[in-house]
Amino acid sequence: MHAPHYILRRPLLTEKSTRAMEDANVYAFEVDRRASKTDIKNAVEELFGVKVVKVNTQTRKGGSRRYRYGTVEAGEWKRAMVRVAEGQTIELF
Repeated sequence: MHAPHYILRRPLLTEKSTRAMEDANVYAFEVDRRASKTDIKNAVEELFGVKVVKVNTQTRKGGSRRYRYGTVEAGEWKRAMVRVAEGQTIELF
């Protein structure tokens, strides 16, 4: 597809994803909507130097937002939950 830094847009840091990092060794990323699971796996392995065990993806629907000048549609985006091998971690900061 593209270079790894184009596939992985940003890490998702929420309470739920932080708990998954600590408990299950799973990291959440916002990724390019066209990226396949194989693309995501290769990008994480190349950028962070870890062994990826499993990749789960979700395409999140964009909703409408009301502003004083009308409504605006938010775009769809894709989330990837990446499980890395036991004993390995990704330093996000």
